[in-house]
Amino acid sequence: MQLFYAPDISVARELPEEEAKHALRVLRLTEGDAIDLTDGKGFFYKAIIRSSNPKHCYVDVIAKQEQPLLWDFDLHIAVAPTKNIDRMEWLCEKSTEIGINQMTFLNCRFSERREIKLPRLEKILISAMKQSQKATLPKLTGITDFPTFIQQPFYSRRFIAHCHEGEKNTLKQLYHSKEDALILIGPEGDFSSEEAAIAIKNGFEPISLGNSRLRTETAALTAIHTIHLLNQD
Repeated sequence: MQLFYAPDISVARELPEEEAKHALRVLRLTEGDAIDLTDGKGFFYKAIIRSSNPKHCYVDVIAKQEQPLLWDFDLHIAVAPTKNIDRMEWLCEKSTEIGINQMTFLNCRFSERREIKLPRLEKILISAMKQSQKATLPKLTGITDFPTFIQQPFYSRRFIAHCHEGEKNTLKQLYHSKEDALILIGPEGDFSSEEAAIAIKNGFEPISLGNSRLRTETAALTAIHTIHLLNQD
């Protein structure tokens, strides 16, 4: 199923310009053709193209269907972005395909990247949402200072994956099926010892993601996949 993203379709019967160009110029769709849409807010729509021109595609919605989330827990990943933005783009794509609710980018002491441009990453999330046939777009939050972030109220299990010495259980040992979870993933240089300590003081539980030392994006995807696997038991 070719899926189009139209976040305002419930109030405006028009495809966004980029989606309209793809439908009309690339796929050569025309008036009277049926298309499938999602608003990224949990709903699919069936529509008929009513009229079109090179930049505009107007539709008539003929059906609306809710798609409940494919998982019954909230999963929030907070990660320090890598210097190579391609690796964060890969993470955004794969995490959306597997399933997350929110991703936040952290500014940590050893962060290699202090700024990040969200529009490009948001496009990747949209593409991955459509490709994986989901109707809900994950929330994406830009760079947030680590101390500010961890002091916010979170109504979920809170975990921090770090490489410092000390007693740590695995995510499998600590997490229980159906629990909401927030997982912190640090930069390539890891969280500082001070950051790890203040996170633990604020209710974050230290975890191990295995015996191998993982790159930032690999660690994040491992955590996401582990949560989903544990909810399949």
